Parts: sequence; structure tokens; C-alpha cells
Amino acid sequence: MLRIFALIHAAMAALFAVAAVVMVYLAMRMGWAALRGDEQAASQQIIEAIGLLAAAVVALQIAQTIAEEEVVRAAHVSGPTRVRRFLSRFMVVLVVALAVEGLVATFKALHENPAQLPFAASVIFATGVVLAGWGAFIRCNRDAEELEPEAMAEAKREDEKLGSEPHRAHDPVMHPREVALRE
Repeated sequence: MLRIFALIHAAMAALFAVAAVVMVYLAMRMGWAALRGDEQAASQQIIEAIGLLAAAVVALQIAQTIAEEEVVRAAHVSGPTRVRRFLSRFMVVLVVALAVEGLVATFKALHENPAQLPFAASVIFATGVVLAGWGAFIRCNRDAEELEPEAMAEAKREDEKLGSEPHRAHDPVMHPREVALRE
């Protein structure tokens, strides 16, 4: 049964990766078309292409996270360390993508319809709320992680098996104990 779930997760990761490639292709076409257009339209198209690229990064990061956590590691996200690491990987990309989308919406509203500025501002405000919520989650999760040091050690061993460095590639928010162990 777990093998079937791993196959389903692998298919989902592949679909996210394909979606990312399609979005990159569309962004390239949009950028190329912008180079051949007038300056006002070109700047708008470039800004929209950046928005597509941000969405592609999100899709690719989701694909990588699903593939590594569910297929390669066959990890079940249950302990505090795993939950924090899994969510942090996703949240970094999500917050950046939302911020870029907010900026794209702001530029678009400024050039096309200033009445849309409140909607763009609400996207940026919501990004701040998501960022603050993520920070609160990490703060609350720190205490729970201290009760489970073996889970953190296990996650590090899995990272070594995958050949990744969690403090650079996958874990943007390190626990203070992890920092102390690295020094």
C-alpha cells in the first residue's frame, strides 16, 4: 500500500515539474514578445513574465519537496522537526512568490488601472500575515523540537544520505541546537 502512495506522490511531483517547465516556457515567450513590442507594453509583459517565473519556482519547489520527502525518503511528516522542515521548504518559496505576485499586481495596477491598487496591497498584506504566522509557528515549534532531539539527528542523517546540506539548501530556519552543533 505504501508503494502505491509513493507512486502517486511521484506522479504528482512529475506533474508539478511539468507545470513548472510549461510556465518557464510561457515566461520566455512573453519576454521575447516584450522585446519586440513598444516600451509601455514591454515593461508590463516583463513584469507578468516575472510573475510566471515565480509561480514556476513554487511548482518546482513543491515537486522537489514531494519527491524528496515522500518518494526518496518515504518520510511521514509527523514529528515537530519534520513538520518544521517540510513547511519551511514550502513557505520560503510561497512567501517569495506571493511577494513577487504582489509587486507584479502593484506595477500592473499603476500602469493600467489604479483602482486595482487596494487589491495589490491586500496581496502584499496577506504575504506579511503568512510570514508572521510562519514565524509564530517556528517559535512555538522550537520548544517541541527540544523534546525530540533524536528526530533532528535522524533528519540530519537522511540529509547526508541525500547529499544535501540542510542549512543551505533545505532548511532556511535552523534550530539553535543545530547551529551549536555546526560550530
